[in-house]
Amino acid sequence: MIFCVENETEEVLPFSVEELAKQVGEAVLEMEHCPFEASVNLVLSDNRNIRELNRQCRQIDRETDVLSFPNLDFETPGVFDGALERRADYFDPQTGHLLLGDMMISLEKAEEQAAQYGHSLRREIAFLVAHSMFHLCGYDHMEEGQARVMERKQEQVLTGLGITRED
Repeated sequence: MIFCVENETEEVLPFSVEELAKQVGEAVLEMEHCPFEASVNLVLSDNRNIRELNRQCRQIDRETDVLSFPNLDFETPGVFDGALERRADYFDPQTGHLLLGDMMISLEKAEEQAAQYGHSLRREIAFLVAHSMFHLCGYDHMEEGQARVMERKQEQVLTGLGITRED
């Protein structure tokens, strides 16, 4: 798995976001039985920029913690069967990697939430990456049942990696 991370902020973190995101991303794709090597772009931003993108893309004029931009159209969440039918749209012609999509995380919001929930920034970013990865795999949380599925899967991934709220 390739995670291309761009930090638009001045903040220097005490851990490698790229390594953490790759670890979480690989765990999600393993859980979802993704048969392809995959690539994801991750932008670390601030509240101002994520608010603007949230307003432009979702018509919601407020900051948020994470935005996800899936590249694939899933008939069923987590089922990658149709990807090969649209090879030109879904795969990088140079590497052959499945282009899952992009995510943007507000470091400001992540710091606020880490403090609010009493855990580390590392744990909060891992949670946000897991959450976004499931969106990139076709999951949503608009309905209560779907939300419970996503929450359970996110917790399984983080627990399996030993990334707990005590971190």
